[in-house]
Amino acid sequence: MGTFLRLASLMSIALLCPGLSVHSAHAVQTRAPFPSALETYLSTTARLSADERADLSVGKPVAKLLDADPNTEIAVFGAVWVDGGTPADYARRLSDIEHFERGGPFVATKQLSDPPVAEDFSSLALPESDVKDLRDCRVGNCDLKIGEKGLEVVRTGVDWKKPTAAADTNVLVRRLALELVTAYRERGNDGLAVYRDKARPTFVGKEFRAMADGLPAFGESLPELKQYLIDYPRAKLADARDVFYWQEAQFGAKPTITITHLVVQQLRDRMVVASKLLYASHYFWTALGVRVLLPDPTRGPGFWLVTVTRCRSDGLSGFTGKFVRGRARGDAQKGALALLTRAKETHGKT
Repeated sequence: MGTFLRLASLMSIALLCPGLSVHSAHAVQTRAPFPSALETYLSTTARLSADERADLSVGKPVAKLLDADPNTEIAVFGAVWVDGGTPADYARRLSDIEHFERGGPFVATKQLSDPPVAEDFSSLALPESDVKDLRDCRVGNCDLKIGEKGLEVVRTGVDWKKPTAAADTNVLVRRLALELVTAYRERGNDGLAVYRDKARPTFVGKEFRAMADGLPAFGESLPELKQYLIDYPRAKLADARDVFYWQEAQFGAKPTITITHLVVQQLRDRMVVASKLLYASHYFWTALGVRVLLPDPTRGPGFWLVTVTRCRSDGLSGFTGKFVRGRARGDAQKGALALLTRAKETHGKT
C-alpha cells in the first residue's frame, strides 16, 4: 500500500477554512484580482479560504482536494502564477516529453512515432517482480494490470521452464503495448482494456467517460476538448497536437509502466493541455489531467498554471482502502504542490 500512497500524489477535496489571521486580513487588502474564469472556479468549486487566496495572489502555489467518490477516485486542483514565462514556451517544452519528464522518479520516458512502430517499445521491460507475478496470473487474480486477452497471449506464448522465459515475456509485452496504442488510435476508448482483477470487470473506456463527464466547471468551459477526449479519434480538435508516450516511473517499491495520450491545444486566450492515461501496470484504471495556461495582462508577463487531475483506482475501496484514503489524499496535495513549484521554478523568470 505504501507504493500506492506515493503514486497517488498525482492528485484533491475542498476544506473550507477561512482564516482570521493578520496574514489573511493583509492579503485580502492587497491581493490582485484573478481572471474571471479562474475567479469563478476558485469561488464555486475549489472554494479557497482567505489564506489560500492570499497565497495564490502573491505567487505561492496552492493545491486542494476536490469532491470525488472516496472509494474509487482522487481528484486535486492546483494553481500558481508563473512569473515571466509564456504559455507557448511551457507547451513547447511539454511536447518534448522525453526531456520534460526525466530524472527523479522517471526511470524512462519514450515518445512514440506517428504512427507508433515496434521499435518505439524496444527498451520497455517489465521489472523482474512483475515477470514473476505474471507467471502465476489468472483472470480475476493478478497483481499486474493486464487484460484477459493479454493474459491469454502470455499463457500460450511463454514456456516458463525455459531460461529465456523473462525475455520472451517482455517480447510479448512490447507487442501488446503496441497493439493497445494502435487499437486506441483506431477505435478510441473501445480499444482500451477490460480488467478482471476483481469480481466486477472494469471497462477502462467506460471509466474514463464517467470521469470526463464529471470534470469540474473549469474543465467544462472547454467542451470541444472534452468531446475530443471522449470521442477520439472520431472527433476533431482544431489547433491541437497529439503526443503519445510510454513511461516507467519509480513510485515507492514497485515501478509502474504507463502509456499516455497527451493533447496540447492553443486557443485564442489560453493554452490547454490534457493528459489521458491509457494504461498503468499497477494501481490505476485510468486518469485525466487538464492544465490550463492562462495569461493575465493585469499582472504583466507570465501566466496562471491551473491544474485539475482525477485518477480512478481499485486501491481505495474495501477494508484496506479505508486505511489508505486519508494518507493518499494528503500525499496527493503534496505531490500537486511539488509539481506547481517545479513549474514555477523551471518555466518562470530567474
